[in-house]
Amino acid sequence: MFGRILPTHIRYIAGIDEAGRGPLAGPVSVGIVVVPITMGNHIEQSLEGIRDSKALSPQKRSWWRSEAAHLSKKNVIESATALVGSSYIDKEGIVSAIHLGISRVITRLAISPQNTLVLLDGGLKAPHVFRFQETIVRGDSKEPLISLASILAKERRDIYMINLAPRLPEYAFEQHKGYGTSDHIKRIKKYGMSPIHRKDFVHL
Repeated sequence: MFGRILPTHIRYIAGIDEAGRGPLAGPVSVGIVVVPITMGNHIEQSLEGIRDSKALSPQKRSWWRSEAAHLSKKNVIESATALVGSSYIDKEGIVSAIHLGISRVITRLAISPQNTLVLLDGGLKAPHVFRFQETIVRGDSKEPLISLASILAKERRDIYMINLAPRLPEYAFEQHKGYGTSDHIKRIKKYGMSPIHRKDFVHL
């Protein structure tokens, strides 16, 4: 992460990832983590051993979310998450929804394109105004900032689905978080689709 040679005017490095691209219900979530390059040694030590959110247990993801809050209080990092709902996904598509989520988290932290290097997972892209951006295949397992962003995005979405579950108890969203498990599909067949199901994703 900080071992790369950076242009002299770069002052910050940001990691961005998404969670919830494939579920049948609920929003997609985007996370961002930003760190000043002056905090390079500190953050690399703090995030040692971090992994992609999909490779972690719920307990470990929760621990990392708490660690991120601790690092934020110490002004080591800034972070933000954004949800883009199923109605937007149905209307504009999942790729557009993720792009909107990326724009929202960047705006919330007021990141400057002039002095920030943005690292993104997989096929993600930041707005074109960010000249210094790098898309990294399996970046969520290679770059600690992307890993933490993926965890924060996943945690935000899971908590949203858990909190939503009591309003739609017949779907048991607290168990599967909207993903296409066999139990979830059985419930859709029995009860039909709810307002938060992604109509273009459900094929029964």
